[in-house]
Amino acid sequence: MNNKIPDLTHIRELGFRVTPQRRFILNALAKQDGHTTATDIYQIAQKEMPTLNQATIYRVLDFFCGLNLVTRSDIGGRVVYEFAPDTPHHHLICRHCEQVTVLDDAHFEDLAAHLLAEHGFKADFNHLAIYGVCAHCWDKSM
Repeated sequence: MNNKIPDLTHIRELGFRVTPQRRFILNALAKQDGHTTATDIYQIAQKEMPTLNQATIYRVLDFFCGLNLVTRSDIGGRVVYEFAPDTPHHHLICRHCEQVTVLDDAHFEDLAAHLLAEHGFKADFNHLAIYGVCAHCWDKSM
């Protein structure tokens, strides 16, 4: 995962302020190993910025998603956030153990070409969550 904090000057150039809350949430995301929940950020805030409430965290995360600095995904029934990757990537999610595996976008190039050729549909594979059973859980069930 790319945990590098996005350039804050981009936010300023768009005419928005870089508030202490926005800076804190970006730093909290950077400290995590991707796939961070708003609750994770809130728990960090309780120690480091106790005046930051959950409503503000959700508003700031939505703001960052709107600027394409952060992506929101539903993984295993929970909403997680991560810095927007430089290139599209996808997730394989095990329905049994909820293990998440990052999958490169290259696997979907043939499918995109097929959809365009056969259906005249230009697919936008920016982010997919594919559910199934991981090898470990599959082996245990046999």
